[in-house]
Amino acid sequence: MINYPKVYLKNGKEHSIKRFHPWIFSGAVSRVDEGLQEGDLVAVYSSQSEFLAIGHISIGSIVVRILSFEEREINLDFWIERISSACSLRKAISVYGDKNNNVFRLVHGEGDGLPGLIIDYYARTAVIQCHTVGMYLHREEITEALEKILGADLTAVYDKSEGTIPYKSGIQPKNGYLLGETEAFIALENGLKFKVDWLKGQKTGFFIDQRENRKLLEYYSKGRSVLNMFCYTGGFSFYAMRGGAKLVHSVDSSSRAIDITKENIALNFPEDKRHEAYSEDAFKFLDQSSQKYDLIVLDPPAFAKHKKVLDNALKGYKRLNLKGFQHIKSGGILFTFSCSQAVSKEDFRQAVFVAAANAGRTVRVLHQLTQPADHPVNIFHPEGEYLKGLVLYVE
Repeated sequence: MINYPKVYLKNGKEHSIKRFHPWIFSGAVSRVDEGLQEGDLVAVYSSQSEFLAIGHISIGSIVVRILSFEEREINLDFWIERISSACSLRKAISVYGDKNNNVFRLVHGEGDGLPGLIIDYYARTAVIQCHTVGMYLHREEITEALEKILGADLTAVYDKSEGTIPYKSGIQPKNGYLLGETEAFIALENGLKFKVDWLKGQKTGFFIDQRENRKLLEYYSKGRSVLNMFCYTGGFSFYAMRGGAKLVHSVDSSSRAIDITKENIALNFPEDKRHEAYSEDAFKFLDQSSQKYDLIVLDPPAFAKHKKVLDNALKGYKRLNLKGFQHIKSGGILFTFSCSQAVSKEDFRQAVFVAAANAGRTVRVLHQLTQPADHPVNIFHPEGEYLKGLVLYVE
């Protein structure tokens, strides 16, 4: 019998847990044991004292994130088991060990049964990002598990949780190495080189989730003029150039991102004059530019982190896509995305379609896009399908 502090649910609130949904919301909780601290492991029980799950307790609307629906200790064996399972999936889908790709997501939160934990793998360096205090408190065990599982395939573990732990928690994490140390890394994705800055870059240093969508864009780029908005370090731009684009413009508000974009261009296409980069606010750039393009990529940061700002986010997507439709030539192709988990596929599609109607353009859907297989979605947690994308043919 485990001896974790207890959380009791209200009568009838256990149904979603019995359907293996990994979140327990505050409105479902009846009472909790005294003295609980943010990030503590807790055992969850029904109003009838039936055991339901083990998880981390948190401040906020999601009170418990579930680690196990079985009554078990959360110890080193648990971490080895879960991370080994995640590793096996990556081997099964052939991203682990691919000679043309040395970057992939090793652990994807709820999709791998580890809510609040992200681990991205960069050729023997694992970059950890904890989104809950509970996961942050386990980072040493997670590192030990990674050592045991990956062996010679691991030389360093970097913790990049400083900006992702909820500020109300009182925890003040500092980014740093938990194991070993490595220099700035050159990633290889589908044969293209990318400089990755996990020390100062966004997320874990690179947006791995657009790998397959970048490859699709390459297919459509030949002979086209391409605008890559919110380019970050230029991923879509390089694929467009390899695909034979006649010119590529990369735009991002971050001058640091633009600097890395230029470095990455030099890595892959030295002395190539087809590319220009602009450090500029996206809306300001589009407002001031009269140029029209054959292919436009709109891949903004999340407009909505939670439901409370959903209306404003949808207005943002309408406005941005309207600008996109106004700057695309007849017969052009628009790649447009939302990475906001709070925005559903239906809401995003509606926002884009309203923008098309307001622009007076005839639009057809060529592809409906999502995240790649190393960002799996737990079938019991559909909220995990956070990346939505549409490829549109615009007349």
